[in-house]
Amino acid sequence: MTSLEQFLARAEQVLARVEALLPPAVPAPDWHAASAFRWRKRGTGAGWLQPVTHASRIALDDLHNVSAQKAQIEQNTLQFVQGRPANNVLLTGARGTGKSSLIKACLNRFAADGLRLIEVDKADLADLPDIIDLVAGRPEKFVVFCDDLSFEEGESGYKALKVALDGSITAQSDNVLIYATSNRRHLMPERMSDNASYRHDEDGDLHPGETVEEKISLSERFGLWLSFYPFKQDDYLDIVAHWLASFGCTPGQIEEARGDALRWALQRGSRSGRVAWQFARDYAGKLA
Repeated sequence: MTSLEQFLARAEQVLARVEALLPPAVPAPDWHAASAFRWRKRGTGAGWLQPVTHASRIALDDLHNVSAQKAQIEQNTLQFVQGRPANNVLLTGARGTGKSSLIKACLNRFAADGLRLIEVDKADLADLPDIIDLVAGRPEKFVVFCDDLSFEEGESGYKALKVALDGSITAQSDNVLIYATSNRRHLMPERMSDNASYRHDEDGDLHPGETVEEKISLSERFGLWLSFYPFKQDDYLDIVAHWLASFGCTPGQIEEARGDALRWALQRGSRSGRVAWQFARDYAGKLA
């Protein structure tokens, strides 16, 4: 073997070792594979968009007793897909009342008009600038979906989301909005100790402390707030009836299920749309 052949053989060995240390290649998004995507990462490597091939099929008509909230988010999303001004949306309030389902239903309503959904975990919010850059040149309209969002003190995702909403030197992309759900209106825990920085001056003016200002500044960057409240008993039973009917139950069977539905809610300690859906699946499954 000549010196040149030995050199080439060693070079190939070195290249093979270097390639083994490099992160795997990031797949290019398949924009035609689905209307919903998840942002995925391997360790500290680059992220990529993974198509969701079996997305939720829930429709806006399936969501009852949230008519005002449904009308607002539907109108906002309609403006967005039509290229008109629209707002980022924060949905907050009681658990199981349809916050996440409303966003999924909006996707199903407007997917044919070019709407796409990108679900991002809270741990990956620091990648929002990369996600926005990735879709900025696309003709579709993208809703970045952050579900069950809340932050503790010092989490990096909090700052990243603030910047993505309204704090970067770059202008907001015309084809990206952020829709987030949370059980906390201000997305961070509020404590009695926060009030310690309040003080009165001689004229009686109240000056909020910097800690409180920081905590409310993120939620204020969402242009549209939608609040959700616990359901009354009749509202809960109406949702139970809707889902039982969707599973093929007769009106007589639905009427007979009322008592069981109320006991189910009592055991769960909640009358919510989620609890109604879970009861309907259990009840209809037993009938079948």
